[in-house]
Formats: sequence, structure tokens, C-alpha cells
Amino acid sequence: MSPPDNTNQLMLNITAVERDTRIGKDALRVWEKRYGFPTPKRDINGERLYPPDQVEKLRVIKRLLDAGHRPGRIVSLTLEDLHRLGEELRESDVAKPAAANVAPEQQNEIQDIITLLKSHDPAQIRRRFSQTIMRTGLSQFVLKVAIPLMHEIGEAWASGELHIFEEHLCSEMLETSLRTAMASAPEANQHSRPRVLLSTFPGESHSLGLLMAEAIFQVEGCACMSLGAQTPLHDLVNAARAHRADIIAISFSAASNPGHATDGLTELRTMLPANIELWAGSPHPVLHRRGVPGVQLLADLEHIPVQLQRWRAQDPIRPDILSD
Repeated sequence: MSPPDNTNQLMLNITAVERDTRIGKDALRVWEKRYGFPTPKRDINGERLYPPDQVEKLRVIKRLLDAGHRPGRIVSLTLEDLHRLGEELRESDVAKPAAANVAPEQQNEIQDIITLLKSHDPAQIRRRFSQTIMRTGLSQFVLKVAIPLMHEIGEAWASGELHIFEEHLCSEMLETSLRTAMASAPEANQHSRPRVLLSTFPGESHSLGLLMAEAIFQVEGCACMSLGAQTPLHDLVNAARAHRADIIAISFSAASNPGHATDGLTELRTMLPANIELWAGSPHPVLHRRGVPGVQLLADLEHIPVQLQRWRAQDPIRPDILSD
């Protein structure tokens, strides 16, 4: 452990590193002890401080973990070796499942956007997003452009081709464009069904996937209420009562812990009346293999229209048991 050093104002504390890299505090402490990395300094109060170069390496490690690598094999590698692994993933067909169903013209669109991203011109990126949404429609934009685009960008910075600020820029521009398109779309009327409440669990701060899910629900004619990220379970139940929700949709990112997701979904299911369905979008294969009783698990956003068709086929005329 390095001695205290407060001269570098760019260093991040452990909470900021967890938020930035999506690696939990417990994992950071275990890796430090087990693998000798990271090697944080300490402030005058003994709190961990992480230099920028270590934070950058942690970001790349997280991307490789999401792709299936094990911590014991990669945490102690150099940044150059990690970037080399990222490049191998980028060249692998297995590493790019999101691009499998992307048409050539849409793949060209994605590459053009990445080129624009490297020019660091936010206005041009927003304009390109808006034009593509108008041309393809909101739902197809989400499924065929936005999702594979973010996958491509993630693999690009894992291999060192893009910087993390460029990924953040793209996420911000994408979120702005989606919100603008959704605001201009016709609003669902008070009789639209199903009524969908959207959020993430506490600790899940990544809301772009939630916004993309809301866009598809909106296109499908649902009445949506999004609470944004990190809503406590009791507040979800109260919001369901206020919104007269038919469905609660919870979004999980690749950074989430499958075990925690299972526990949270199980607890929330017991708190809800039987007439409210609980849906969860998660990229974790282990969650789908095990299942969660009473929860509809969606591996990707393309499953939303299919599940809505099932829900509507039941033509539910359900008693409003949440009303006073």
C-alpha cells in the first residue's frame, strides 16, 4: 500500500470508482488483497484513492469480465495485454452477438456514427440520431441501431480504439435523442393498456437500457410511468398503486449482480398483488437459466412486443385490487 498522498486531485475515492467502472467496492478490496491490483493510495483519513491510470485499467477489466473472462486470469495483466484481449474479442464473432441481426445498411450507419463520435461534435451526432429515428422509426432505431451501436462502442474502448469519455458522450447524445423523439410521439390515453411502471433497483444507476425499454413500450401503445433509476422496493409498490400498474418492468445492466437481482425480484414479487406482472430485462444468462418464480425474464428488448402480445391476448378484465 502506498503512503498517503493528497497532491493528485484527479484521484477518485472508492465510491466514485465503483460508479465509474461499475465494479463493486467489495470486488475492488478483494482484488487488491488477492491479485495485488488495484493499488490505491490513502488520504489523510486512510480512505482509498485511485489514480487515473488504475481507473482506466479497471474499466477495461470490467468490459472483459462482461465478455466472460474470469478475474483471476486478467486482473494482474498489464493494460497493453488487456487491450490485446479486447481486440481479440472485437474480432470474434462470439463477442458481437448484438450485430448478428443487423442489416448491412444499419451496420454502415453504426460505423458512420462511430466516425462522427471520434470527431467530438455532439451537434452532428444528435442530428444523425434524429435523422435515423425519422427514417427507421423509434422502435427499429432502438433495436437495430442503438443497441448494437453501444455494443460496438463498448468493444472499441475495451480494445483501446475509443476513450471512455467518447462512450459517455455517445450515451448522453443517445439519451437526449431518445427523450426528444419520445416527447414528440402521441401520448397514450387514460384507457391505454397495459399500464407499465419502469425503474431499476437500488444500486443500478445505468438508466439508458431503461429508457430504450420505455421507448419500445411507448411505440407499442402502453401507458408508461418511468421512475428513473434506483427506486426502493416499497416505493415501487406504492407507485404501482398510484399508477394502477398492470406491469412493473425492471432493467438490469451487465454490471448488475445476478444473485442480487434474483433476491430483489423474489422479494418484490412477494410484495405485489397477483394481478400485476413483474418483468425483468437482464443480459445475464445465469439468471435466465435459473429463472425467478412469478417473473417474466427478457433477454433482450426484442422480446417486449412478444410479451405484450401475450398479455393482451389474455384480454384481462381484472379487479382493481389496489384501489381503496
